[in-house]
Amino acid sequence: MNPSNSSQMENSFQIINSQPNPNNHNSDPIPTATANPNFDLLPSLSIPRKRKRGRVTRKPSSLLLHNQVFPPFSLLNVNNVNGNNELVSSSLSSSIKPLPITIVDNSATSQSPSVAPDISEEIIFINKEATAEALIALSAGFPADSLTDEEIEAGIVSVVGGIEQVNYILIRNHILAKWRENVSTWLTKESFSDSIPQHCDILLNSAYNFLVSHGYVNFGVAPAIKEKIPADATKPNVIVIGAGLAGLAAARQLMVFGFKVIVLEGRKRAGGRVYTKKMEGANRSAAAELGGSVLTGTHGNPLGILAKQLSYPMHKVRDKCPLYCPDGKPVNPDMDSKVESAFNRLLDQASRLRQLMGEVSVDVSLGAALETFREVYGGTVSAEEMNLFHWHLANLEYANAGLLSKLSFAFWDQDDPYDMGGDHCFLPGGNGRLVQALAENLHILYEKTVHTIRYGSEGVQVVAGNQVFEGDMALCTVPLGVLKNGSIKFIPELPQRKLDGIKRLGFGLLNKVAMLFPHVFWGSDLDTFGHLSDDHSRRGEFFLFYSYATVAGGPLLIALVAGEAALKFESMAPTDAVTRVLQILKGIYEPQGIDVPEPIQTVCTRWGSDPFSLGSYSNVAVGASGDDYDILAENVGDGRLFFAGEATTRRYPATMHGAFLSGLREAASMANHANARSLQSKVERSPSKDAQSCAALLADLFREPDLEFGSFAVIFGPKSDPKAIAILRVTFSGSRKKNNEGSKPDQQYSNKLLFQQLQSHFNQQQQLHVYTLLSSQQVLELREVRGGDETRLNYLSEKLGVKLVNRRGLGSAADSVIAAIKAERGNRRPTSTSLALKSVTPKHKPSSSKLALVRRAKVVTGSNDSAPAPS
Repeated sequence: MNPSNSSQMENSFQIINSQPNPNNHNSDPIPTATANPNFDLLPSLSIPRKRKRGRVTRKPSSLLLHNQVFPPFSLLNVNNVNGNNELVSSSLSSSIKPLPITIVDNSATSQSPSVAPDISEEIIFINKEATAEALIALSAGFPADSLTDEEIEAGIVSVVGGIEQVNYILIRNHILAKWRENVSTWLTKESFSDSIPQHCDILLNSAYNFLVSHGYVNFGVAPAIKEKIPADATKPNVIVIGAGLAGLAAARQLMVFGFKVIVLEGRKRAGGRVYTKKMEGANRSAAAELGGSVLTGTHGNPLGILAKQLSYPMHKVRDKCPLYCPDGKPVNPDMDSKVESAFNRLLDQASRLRQLMGEVSVDVSLGAALETFREVYGGTVSAEEMNLFHWHLANLEYANAGLLSKLSFAFWDQDDPYDMGGDHCFLPGGNGRLVQALAENLHILYEKTVHTIRYGSEGVQVVAGNQVFEGDMALCTVPLGVLKNGSIKFIPELPQRKLDGIKRLGFGLLNKVAMLFPHVFWGSDLDTFGHLSDDHSRRGEFFLFYSYATVAGGPLLIALVAGEAALKFESMAPTDAVTRVLQILKGIYEPQGIDVPEPIQTVCTRWGSDPFSLGSYSNVAVGASGDDYDILAENVGDGRLFFAGEATTRRYPATMHGAFLSGLREAASMANHANARSLQSKVERSPSKDAQSCAALLADLFREPDLEFGSFAVIFGPKSDPKAIAILRVTFSGSRKKNNEGSKPDQQYSNKLLFQQLQSHFNQQQQLHVYTLLSSQQVLELREVRGGDETRLNYLSEKLGVKLVNRRGLGSAADSVIAAIKAERGNRRPTSTSLALKSVTPKHKPSSSKLALVRRAKVVTGSNDSAPAPS
């Protein structure tokens, strides 16, 4: 990095020393704190992160996805172990129900090794803790009693939905629970020889290898895990761009796998947007979190696991959070409670409104919706109540690092169902301690600003300054702000699909003023307090204060700047910012007879001006959705260039643990592609020129299906022949949809339908999609079957003899069909992307000559068995 860049980077954090610094210690303070031993216990009900992040005591009255700590995945269970297996789709609530299966004790059969039971005929018994282990699996991101897409794609069971799957899940959950008992050990496959029946060795191998290779167990910085890094790398060279949490997690994992890894970092330090800076002066010092600070939820949080491996205690952020008026007086408790309840009701009303609006809400901002609702239902409020209301809006902008006027009304909180659950915590001594442990013994080259990445089927070239680094694969972990800015040139250009996703997603801003004082004057019985503003355009300016005195090693106070104020703060003089903060603090404490001293040292962040971040963290902007996180995560260049970071994880965006987990995810993907190449075989991919996966391409096509009825969606081949192949998708979602076969034609355009469409889109990650190939004529016949989805499923099975499979099960025969459909659609004239409810459903069965019309118009049938389920 050249000197000018270095200067620019340093200016992003402006330091003001008010008193001389007689001592200059190199080691960070490591204060003692009461450990929180429960960070990895089973989940309890939790406040969704988007409302909780700022002020931890603020509890909403209700939510769209009410009381769900973990996502309500579709459950695929076996109802009858001796008869016909039946697919059952149900919603997983905050409590786990036992698997609806018969458990068979294998103790008798284990005494007769000559008779090896068939794992497809009985359910194994491991222990009596199946439900507890399922909850631990949930905390790690797994559905309790079904498979993830990753597991299905990996082919860990021969048949999806059978008893073999149930046994696999029991073994998988048991392995996860076993490692959580002691995360400082390297869990071996042999340790399960006594608990897993011998005839399940194949499933044990499958589950163990999947969990290890994908970073669900045996990850981190414990000595037993670091010992597994081979002395000499035997696998291809990998270049990691960025030494943030994503890059560090991936680099360590790849080294364990045997890859040779080099990390290029533009800054002079590791950590990226996690930055713990030592502040000191006048015999005082403290570790200040200038970037990511709070571990948002500790149930299954991988950063909590790292802290446990390092024997670092955790400090729960306490619930007490008093608010103060602009004049410094405490907010009346009754008014505080009243406005908070009204604010939460407003959010709930907005949630119901977006359900009724359908796809129209995609183009509406959260700010516009809330303001409209407030004007309609707010009634007469006092000036103090309005100030309090705007404090909650500022808190919401803090949670999303974005202006409410730019947040998507439809999907701003799409990740709430995946909230980790558990306490919000500080790490005493700072998160930099985790960064330091992760960076240990990694080959990191600092001050290497990457400006060009070339990728192709033969490998990658990464250019930093006048240096060119070559490798077999590269992992790009730069923040979304850098991608948006075009700071890195990709050769060839990234696929348009990815460029569009980068453009759609939002990347917001949060700034801080960190102040080291001679002593604690604000009280040691709280970790947060808030301040209201009577200038609503500045509602986010120093609206929330974090006390780090109990964890930073010294009297440290940090003021947050969110929303519009965070943008203006970028150009505010540091001395003016500190003066304004001190005015607020004096207005609060001096009337109480408490003197507010001058700070020893202050630091003002400028994350928006930092060329290596250009912002703070991602959000779902108007026009974007959770799909865009998945798009950003897609690799390109035939499995040569990969992407990780908080903006690539749909479940955990804008979090430190999300960044870390994305690094583990991509390490697994890179290893998979490298292994496939070493076997001279290619990882299954789309035939499209941009090399996106076939699964992603199929999902793309089903965004605009040619035909929908009930839970069924269809895309037709390019030919109009009735015998031409079509792809049928059946969606099993979290709740059974009502059969309205007899609905009147005009009812199909009701608000209920719009609600169902948006709800289906909103919860798409909670659905299971299965597929089959049919002729176009068979599709039209299936549509005419009355009696709802159940009858149609029976028709597929009994009449047509069709077996529904996962996407991979379609095989290579479907690839050519998918490619042909993609090519044919690419030649179509652009059409409106608005909700296609204008086409009139024919009352009688259409002739084959109408197939071309069906392909061009999205048809919502009069049967209206259920809402369409867009991908």
